[in-house]
Amino acid sequence: MNICIVNCFDTYEHRVDLLRDAFTSQGHKAIVLASDYKHIDKKRRTEKKNGYIFFHVEAYNKNLSVQRMKSHSHFSRDVTNYIERNIEKIDLIWALIPPNSLVRDLSRIKRNNPKVKLIFDLIDLWPETMPIGKAKSFFPFTYWRDLRNKYLKVADYIVTECNLYRKKLKSFLNGMKVETLYLARPYIEYVPNLHMPDDKISLCYLGSINNIIDIDTIVDIVEQCQKNKPVELHIIGDGENRDSLITKVKATGAEVIYHGKIYSREEKQYILDGCHYGLNIMKDSVCVGLTMKSMDYFEFGLPIINNIHGDTWDIIKRNKCGINYDNHFFLEELSAYNGERRNNARKFFKILLTTDAFNRKLFKIIKIVNI
Repeated sequence: MNICIVNCFDTYEHRVDLLRDAFTSQGHKAIVLASDYKHIDKKRRTEKKNGYIFFHVEAYNKNLSVQRMKSHSHFSRDVTNYIERNIEKIDLIWALIPPNSLVRDLSRIKRNNPKVKLIFDLIDLWPETMPIGKAKSFFPFTYWRDLRNKYLKVADYIVTECNLYRKKLKSFLNGMKVETLYLARPYIEYVPNLHMPDDKISLCYLGSINNIIDIDTIVDIVEQCQKNKPVELHIIGDGENRDSLITKVKATGAEVIYHGKIYSREEKQYILDGCHYGLNIMKDSVCVGLTMKSMDYFEFGLPIINNIHGDTWDIIKRNKCGINYDNHFFLEELSAYNGERRNNARKFFKILLTTDAFNRKLFKIIKIVNI
């Protein structure tokens, strides 16, 4: 089988590589059609990568800008032109969405070539997940949203990154074949070296410190924890709101230990093994299912304090691997810390967030599509 994977963002390359590795392991041929622009770094990509074809797109500096919209539109146009020229050699198109224009353009190819299978992999929802308030209910954001919603039903299968996206698009996915496929990592055995302090509560914030994390809620959690014991907060990561987070948490009297960005697995494991909970805290306006930081916490068996409704909320409730925070805090729940929550977090990762789990579900989807 010849498979064409379409991806506009280097930020989702890990997911793309999981897909490509799984397909090639089964003897299929898989190529990736990708953008040559690095979204996070805002710079041109120059390195080659085996199995990838890079398409030149316009650069942009702001995430919410006309220039970015043009860049995505031109990527969609050039990719669909390439696919049309090579359609006789393609059995399956697996497209990561957004950009939303890909849904419209690839739907046209599907209508003209019904034998080619088409799967849309919804890795984000635009504009629903954007922190733009009520503006998303007006033009041009409604037009942007409709570029996706009007054409979803043309696909043979819809894959979503989380269950939350399925709920958000329920009316448009009614009657369709839909499956949630969580991001995954290889399962690596490790022996915990736990060294949490007895005389204080040790928390960790891991990840980007950007405009969607809820610093005020983090401060509130720290203050409520301090009613029980003194608090120390470990921070792993960086971002434009780093100084604000550190300053506000220190103002509560808590100790802040800033580690910066850490890429060493062993170093990260040592820090997390010394913490009681990881913080998974975002603003109410954010629409997200399972965050990357949640995966990190679960992988190392760290229970989390979470305020994000959706997948993570349900996972904690069902698997007892943390505490859901909803504008109030239960000190008795915090005090009930025990090793079971750590074991449950690690167990959940092993069952649902490993490469083996990803591949099993992926092959099930391909079987249903009946290629």
